[in-house]
Amino acid sequence: MAKILVVEDDRNMRLLTAARLEDMYTVVCANDGIEAMEEIHKGEIDLIIADIMMPRMDGYELLKTIREEGYTTPFLMLTAKEALEDKQKGFSLGTDDYMTKPFSSDELMWRTQALLRRADIAQSKKIEIGSVTVDSAKYAVYNDEEYIELPKKEFDLLFKLLSYPDRIFSKEQLLDSIWGMNAESGEETVKTHISRVRNRLKDINEFSIVTLKGLGYKADITKEDK
Repeated sequence: MAKILVVEDDRNMRLLTAARLEDMYTVVCANDGIEAMEEIHKGEIDLIIADIMMPRMDGYELLKTIREEGYTTPFLMLTAKEALEDKQKGFSLGTDDYMTKPFSSDELMWRTQALLRRADIAQSKKIEIGSVTVDSAKYAVYNDEEYIELPKKEFDLLFKLLSYPDRIFSKEQLLDSIWGMNAESGEETVKTHISRVRNRLKDINEFSIVTLKGLGYKADITKEDK
C-alpha cells in the first residue's frame, strides 16, 4: 500500500485530507515542513501532499529542500494561492501537480492516483506509449520494428521526462539529475541534448518534448496514448 505524507498546519484541513485518503493508502501527517522532513528522512514516502503557507518551513522551502537532497518523490501542492506566478514558482522548484483550495475530495483522489501511477512508471526499466517502447536496458527506443539507439545522456534525459509526463523540469534540475551537481557542463548542454533527442525521434508521434519558456521542459504524450 502506498504511503502518503500530508503536510498541513490547519488541523481541520489536515484531518479531512487524511480521512479522504486513508481508505486506499497509508497516511502520515505533519504540521509543517520541519516535521515533514523528519518523516521523509525515515524513508518509504510515496507521495507528498503539502500546503504552501505554513510556519517554520513553508511548502516552497520544503519542496526546494527535498529536491536539493535528491528526493524525486511526487509532490502535490495544496494552496489558496491562485496567482500564475505562485504556480510558476511551484513548478520551477519541482512540484508535480498543483491544486487550489477549496478543492473537491474526488479531484484530490484522482490526482493522487495519477501521480502514484507516474511514479510506478518511473521505477520501471521500460516505458510503453502506444507502439513505442523506451528500453533503459539497451538505451534504445523501439517504434514498431524500428530500433533507435541513443547515447546515454540523451537517453537518460528522454527517460527522465517520459517517466513524469507533464511534469516541468528546469534546465538546472535536468543538469543536476543527468550530469550530477558537480558537473562542469552548463545549462546550454541540456538544450543541446534535448535538440539532438528531438531530431533522432522526429518521426515518432506518440510523444514530444515541449519547451516552456522560462520554466524548462516537459514530456507531452498524445491524448490517445495517455
